[in-house]
Amino acid sequence: MRLADRFPVDLISVDSALVYRHMNIGTAKPEPETLCQYPHRLIDIRNPEENYSAGDFVRDANREIDMILAANRIPLLVGGTMLYFRALIDGIADLPEADADIRAEIDREAASVGWPALHAELAEVDKVAAERISPNDSQRIQRALEVYRSSGKPLSAWHAQSGRPVERRFVKFALLPEPRSALHARIEKRLHAMLENGFLDEVRALQAREGLTEDLPSMRAVGYRQFWRHVAGVEELQEATDKALAATRQLAKRQITWLRSETDIVTVNPLETDPVHTISAHIAREIGS
Repeated sequence: MRLADRFPVDLISVDSALVYRHMNIGTAKPEPETLCQYPHRLIDIRNPEENYSAGDFVRDANREIDMILAANRIPLLVGGTMLYFRALIDGIADLPEADADIRAEIDREAASVGWPALHAELAEVDKVAAERISPNDSQRIQRALEVYRSSGKPLSAWHAQSGRPVERRFVKFALLPEPRSALHARIEKRLHAMLENGFLDEVRALQAREGLTEDLPSMRAVGYRQFWRHVAGVEELQEATDKALAATRQLAKRQITWLRSETDIVTVNPLETDPVHTISAHIAREIGS
C-alpha cells in the first residue's frame, strides 16, 4: 500500500485464502476501509464452499493484469501463495477439472484408512508426485489421486506438459525475515491477536454455513483447519492453538524455501531495513528504462 502511494500501481492479491468471503480474521484480510482506499483485486471473489485452483488464479490474474496495463498502470502482485506465483510466471498444465464424486470417494477412503495410506497408493501410480507431497498433505494427495483416477494419467505427467506462460517480464521481490527466532515470535504474537479479535467466532460462523465442511480447500487454510476441530469439540483450545502455531511456522518455512529457490529475485530483510525504499529504487529504475 505504501508503494501504491508512490507509483501508479494497482494491487493484485496472490493469496489462496483471501479469495474467500467471510474469512477475514484468520487470513489477516485488510479492513474494508483499507480496501476502499487501496483496492486489492482477487479478494472476496469466492464463497468458502467453492473451490479455487491455481488454474483459476492464472486465468483471473492474467485478466486483471491485461486490464491494468491497458489503463497504462503497473500491476503489483502481492501475497504469499508461492504456487500461484510460479503457475503465473512459469505456466501451468491444463489439468482435468475437479470431480466432486471422485473427491468424495477419496475422502471416504481417507476417513477409513488415513491419508498416509492414500499417499502410499499415490506412490504406486505417481512416484514423482508422491515424492513432492507429504504423507499428511491431504489436499495435495486428494488432488493428485483425483487427477489420476479421472484421467488415467499421473499428475506429474500433466505437469510435464505445462502450458507456455504469457510472455511478460516480472520483477520479483522477496521479504525474508531474519533471524528466524524473531519471525517465530511475530507469528505467535499475530496468532494470539487473531484469537483476541474474535477468530473463534469467525470459525463458528463458518461452521454454521450450509455445505461448508472441514475437508473443503478453504477450511484447509492454516489456522482454520486447527480451530475448526476445537470449535467442533474435538480438541481443547490449547491443543488447537499449539497446532496452529506449529502449522504457521511450517508454512513460513515452506514459503522461505520457495523464495530461496527463485531465480532473479531481489531479497530484503524487513526486520532490518525498510523494504519500501529498496523496492522503490528498483521500480523507479524499471520505469525509467
